[in-house]
Amino acid sequence: MRVLLCGATGFIGRHIARALRDHGHQVLAASRSGQAAVGQQALAVNFMALTQPSDWLPLLTGVDAVINAVGVLRDSRRQPMQLLHTQAPQALFQACADAGVRRVLQVSALGIEGQDSAFALTKAEADNTLLALTERGELDGVVLRPSVVFGRGGAGSELFVKMSRLRWLALPPEGRRTLIQPVAVPDMANACAQLLGPASATRGLLVCTGPQALSLEALLASLRQQRGDKPARVSTMPAALARGSAWAGDLLPCTPWGRQTLGLLQRDNTASVAEAAQFAAVLGHAPCPPDQLLARTWS
Repeated sequence: MRVLLCGATGFIGRHIARALRDHGHQVLAASRSGQAAVGQQALAVNFMALTQPSDWLPLLTGVDAVINAVGVLRDSRRQPMQLLHTQAPQALFQACADAGVRRVLQVSALGIEGQDSAFALTKAEADNTLLALTERGELDGVVLRPSVVFGRGGAGSELFVKMSRLRWLALPPEGRRTLIQPVAVPDMANACAQLLGPASATRGLLVCTGPQALSLEALLASLRQQRGDKPARVSTMPAALARGSAWAGDLLPCTPWGRQTLGLLQRDNTASVAEAAQFAAVLGHAPCPPDQLLARTWS
């Protein structure tokens, strides 16, 4: 297949591009920078300017499938979420329906349901558009909703690894009780490749997680254990201080910590038994467990 991959130079996008190439697909790598790895065709795209279906139609010539992996953690004038997460993807999905490009994958996030942050609301709007077009039979769409995606180069993963190196830790209350279900980025990427091949009959929502739910505290302890480090001493950060640090994090674009991240920790970010089984079925094997994350993604 010839696949238009939007967000091809991002953390998840880079891995998707590699998985697609390894599965024999031709990758049209669309990004702001117009860069691409060996074996990919690079395409420089200003996603914020593609807000009408007609804007996307020239890019869909000769394309068999589309994957949208564009995403930002901070809403800003330079990268407004309403344009990047909602308007541009909605126009892309309608253009695919108009052009007869039926297979469309949208990389979203688990836990956005019921959230009122800009990230959650804008992602959900695009998700709902793709799901509606799929329900009407105009597209064969899949919305992938991963829990925490873990791997070298991911902002959150890099932060977790740095935190796990500390012998003394103060975590927000949510970090000690809320459950997450981290998924290795190679599994996330391979799921996209499988959805264009053996799992091409899959439609609708696909929750993407690892096989085990655990707290952030437990994940950090596991990362220490995987390196052979002794357990860290952990205390609970006062809730007011956690909220203050999240506000401060919003002012620092170099860190993934902020109110959005804290909001996602307010409730469990996990899959049901059925959802986890569906993801494993799409992969064709069991996903990477937490105690192997460093070996599988950090070597």
